[in-house]
Amino acid sequence: MSKFKVDIPGIDTNNLKVLTNDEMMELFKRKSSGDELAKDAIVNGNLKLVLSIISKFRNKDIDMNDLFQVGCIGLIKAVDNFDASYGVMFSTYAVPLILGEVKRLIRTNTSIRVARSIRDTAYKVLKFKEEYSNLYGVEPNNKTIAKSLGIEEYEIRDALEALQDPVSIFEPIYNDGGDTIYLLDQLGEAKKPYLKEDTIALKDALNKIKKRERDILVGRYIIGKTQSEIAEDLGVSQAQISRIESNAIKNMRKLLE
Repeated sequence: MSKFKVDIPGIDTNNLKVLTNDEMMELFKRKSSGDELAKDAIVNGNLKLVLSIISKFRNKDIDMNDLFQVGCIGLIKAVDNFDASYGVMFSTYAVPLILGEVKRLIRTNTSIRVARSIRDTAYKVLKFKEEYSNLYGVEPNNKTIAKSLGIEEYEIRDALEALQDPVSIFEPIYNDGGDTIYLLDQLGEAKKPYLKEDTIALKDALNKIKKRERDILVGRYIIGKTQSEIAEDLGVSQAQISRIESNAIKNMRKLLE
């Protein structure tokens, strides 16, 4: 058997069912009513999403079956904690959780030794970011860094992550030089219980602030993106996203008082 072959006992990975968005939303409605079979159907209908994510790590020195298993753990966490009322696509919400579990396993298996070349790349990136920021007053995005240093964008993320040591549930699972997402942030068990009235008030306040402020808050605290990722999506600087987010939070607090 090939080292990189993903084998799911009893399932043909070439013919896995893929749910439409309407089917997904209907299953989530059934799940919220206590239908456990609906949860199983959602998980089974998104296994191809896990396969798609782990396929990007074929060059890693780790068994693909192990990656698939931890990817499924991330998928199940996403299913357990997804809130369809925010209008976010399930795949958008699930990818960071699946990716976080996969990267955590990779770091656990390689945390003892990090290649010198990766550390060298990380320090080159940090040095470039500092020099660029001093020269232009803004932080460069990954595309600019990659072009200037002659490397791929994924090498930037991998190199910077290699500088992070695992620390229990406070282990960083994503860092692109800006904000860090920790494993704790992605665990369903870490969620604080909110009263129904609080949830209604929060949604009402979100609908009253500016659209851009709302989009950034949703991206940051529901989808789990970093400021740098949102800045790159919108074609603005991270500093601008930081200012808008800060104002959005202030406006939300005023509305919730």
